[in-house]
Amino acid sequence: MVTAHPLPEGFTEIEVFAIGTALLVEALLGFCLNGLTIISFRKIKELRTPSNLLVLSIALADCGICINAFIAAFSSFLRYWPYGSDGCQIHGFHGFLTALASISSSAAVAWDRYHHYCTRSRLQWSTAASMMVFAWLFAAFWSVMPLLGWGEYDYEPLRTCCTLDYSKGDRNYVTFLFALSTFNFMIPGFIMMTAYQSIHQKFRKTGHFKFNTGLPLKTLVICWGPYCLLCSYAAVENVMFIPPKYRMIPALIAKTVPTVDAFVYALGNENYRGGIWQFLTGQKIEKAEVDNKTK
Repeated sequence: MVTAHPLPEGFTEIEVFAIGTALLVEALLGFCLNGLTIISFRKIKELRTPSNLLVLSIALADCGICINAFIAAFSSFLRYWPYGSDGCQIHGFHGFLTALASISSSAAVAWDRYHHYCTRSRLQWSTAASMMVFAWLFAAFWSVMPLLGWGEYDYEPLRTCCTLDYSKGDRNYVTFLFALSTFNFMIPGFIMMTAYQSIHQKFRKTGHFKFNTGLPLKTLVICWGPYCLLCSYAAVENVMFIPPKYRMIPALIAKTVPTVDAFVYALGNENYRGGIWQFLTGQKIEKAEVDNKTK
């Protein structure tokens, strides 16, 4: 006989079910879109370029976010976290690793696009691979810190998934958050802002806009901004007065990143979109188009 677990404090039956459903939908949609991006890169020779390797890095990270969301959705339907304290630490580490790798890889794409359109220099395989490895190692460094005592992973308000514990707001949390947000949000955001502003000015001069230069930075701010704002507010004030269901909203918004990124970096990229179409239909993309539309 299956034991019915009590509802998490501060949530109704419908709210728990709605959060679990939202996580499941976000995970399924994001995983399918980014999985298609990854498979297309592997199957379509024309897509295997140094620049698209950075797009692949985003897709891999976003698939990881989706897997993290799958686990959270399953636990939400159970009404409790079934994997114990060690599982919570692993889940928190995995969530941070993939999220930070996604942000760093997005900044790497911005840097590459700047050089492609503004300095006309082409990215080499060695540079692209080094940037991808650095993005993941950099993300791993910051993600492992809470496991070593700088910062801490604990349950989300719903207590069916785990993330950075912002409930204490002590000195340990504040110092970690300040360093984390500086190196993993503000600096990547600055790189993206300056790169896309330069590209936008270049497009204005030529009169030919090859993609929406405002979307990548807006994606970063809209998807990750609410979560960063909540964590930052927790550094100066006690956020526990905010009802748990409202504190879950920033996390749900952040889990939309994989789906949005797929449209911004893969489906919104003429070259990559053509490669995905070729993979799905078998219709060859013209070599000239691939060469001229590497972004």
